Amino acid sequence: MDTSEPVLELIDVSAGYDGEQVIEKVNLQIANDDFIGIIGPNGGGKTTLLKVIIGLITPYSGKIVYHADLKNLFGYLPQNNFIDRNFPINVRETVLSGLLSEKGLNKFYTNDDYRRADALLESYGVGSYSRRHIGELSGGQLQRVLLCRAVISSPRILILDEPTTFTDADFERDFFPILQDLNKQLSIVVVSHDLETISSYAKTLVRVNRFLTYEPSKSVADV
Repeated sequence: MDTSEPVLELIDVSAGYDGEQVIEKVNLQIANDDFIGIIGPNGGGKTTLLKVIIGLITPYSGKIVYHADLKNLFGYLPQNNFIDRNFPINVRETVLSGLLSEKGLNKFYTNDDYRRADALLESYGVGSYSRRHIGELSGGQLQRVLLCRAVISSPRILILDEPTTFTDADFERDFFPILQDLNKQLSIVVVSHDLETISSYAKTLVRVNRFLTYEPSKSVADV
């Protein structure tokens, strides 16, 4: 486990849905510069763990300790199959919606907000799609846009749930190097089905199958 200053800790956390426990006695620390890869079988509790970390599920037992201000603590990138492609919003507006938590519903975006959104879109290769409706994008293009939305508020921790599912080969090839670069500025927590790839980039690799266990990571072993 990375020994730098922790941002968040889960201590003996058990959680689930409708009284049914999905994860049990989980202990996990997210450090300032950590890159945590979460692996495990379908139904093992990976997404449940992410929801506990973000605060979407209240643990049945145990506790979550925050060592940072909750404002803009998290950026979240879901699987793109959870996005309504028919929603009437264009690419630039989608990215700017990542600022809603700090601006509220009566939002007024500044010129700096627009410049930051445009710069992010350009840096991730989708700047030319700024005025397009999100329904016109490929799976990989949409994930790049959603990544821009997730990081525009400068979060401390970026949470990603199977980000390369339903995407193209170009996106899968480029995506983890993008995360590695982002890791210089923030902590990364990513659920992935691609064990070979995530093991090469994650500093901390954990397996979740009701309980949490630590796995060897190639990125650490090769240092």
